[in-house]
Amino acid sequence: MKEENIKTAARILLGAGLIAAGIGHLTFARKAFQAQVPNWVPLKKDDTVVYSGLVEIALGAALIITPKKHEALVGKIAAGLFVSVFPGNVAQFTHKRSAFGLDTDGKRFLRLFFQPVLVYWALKSTEKSKINH
Repeated sequence: MKEENIKTAARILLGAGLIAAGIGHLTFARKAFQAQVPNWVPLKKDDTVVYSGLVEIALGAALIITPKKHEALVGKIAAGLFVSVFPGNVAQFTHKRSAFGLDTDGKRFLRLFFQPVLVYWALKSTEKSKINH
């Protein structure tokens, strides 16, 4: 039961983080998120930030309220989102774009290693318990 409580807390925290990031996309951090949009994305940078913010809010809410039987699927979708936005982190690093306090090559480079942590977090916090299944 303790493992299940930790997973639930981790899933809810991740969902809340996605909601907060999504709100940031739409409001106070909108300009900063534009620094992460690769030049090859065929949409305007602001449109990309707005659409991805809406997706993050929806996915964050889904992580929090989805019934247990669908949690693993939502976790895989969240992991897919984290993989799909990774090119933005690479673009921020390669184009030396400062945002979110990432104002040196070293900081931008270290940020690249956080994305796999988010993927793992999404998958681990939503996987079916080995005890009950």
